[in-house]
Amino acid sequence: MDLRQLRAFVAVVDAGTFTDAAKELDLTQASVSRAVAALEMSLGVRLLQRSTRHVALTATGTQVLAGARRVLDEVAHLHRIAEQSRTELRIGYAWSALGKHTRRVQKAWAAAHPGLPLVFVQSNSLTAGLAEGAADVAVVRKALDDPRFETELLGTERRYGVVATDNPLARKRSLKLADLARYGLAVDDRTGTTTVDLWHPGKAPAVVRNTRSVDEWLTVIAAGQAVGMTSEATASLNPRPGVAYRAVQDAPPIPVWLAWWKDQPPQHLNDLITLACEAYRPKP
Repeated sequence: MDLRQLRAFVAVVDAGTFTDAAKELDLTQASVSRAVAALEMSLGVRLLQRSTRHVALTATGTQVLAGARRVLDEVAHLHRIAEQSRTELRIGYAWSALGKHTRRVQKAWAAAHPGLPLVFVQSNSLTAGLAEGAADVAVVRKALDDPRFETELLGTERRYGVVATDNPLARKRSLKLADLARYGLAVDDRTGTTTVDLWHPGKAPAVVRNTRSVDEWLTVIAAGQAVGMTSEATASLNPRPGVAYRAVQDAPPIPVWLAWWKDQPPQHLNDLITLACEAYRPKP
């Protein structure tokens, strides 16, 4: 038995299918299946009832799940204890850090805490590296419905449509949701902020490509294979030849939160929240 097997088992239960668990863990479906099978073999019991559409816990699996969660939480706790000795504060993010505010916050932090560098760490996971121990705090743009973490709303960002520069939409100064609905949509369904729920029923574009990184996403769009929608932070930090960003007038803004472990907030957390909130505060 090892931690990899426990993580795979918990991910399958949480995601509901081996396919979705593989996406969450950034692994192949076959490797997740092998990990769960190895765990069952190690314990000598069946943990999951499998069907073509979903999985369900056995009675024993329900008990093992509770223990597996405790083990993984304790391992994460040990990582956090070890990380306290670090001489930097790591901010995880999936896409585009704090956007145009990133450099301003870094410079203000360096002036206030010269002995503790603020380091941004990219991690394309739901918790932007928090759960994996890669970050001390994280910038998230999807609601983090996890009781292990606390969050603070920093502000909001406008949504931008993203199209190839030879797409007719690139000639517009701004867009509406209906403009994008005529094209296939590229999304990141793990950490992205765009879903078909932004459009009225029956008027949403078809999702033609699911990507796993901002670089892959932009490459698809630049090639004219799809259009996209993202936060203004992406437009600020990821200019790309062949890609045009246009504000979407009728799309709701994107909330931006800072998240951290509830039982172990990092040092100087309040200072970081204050600096980030000030950066996001609308200017008069």
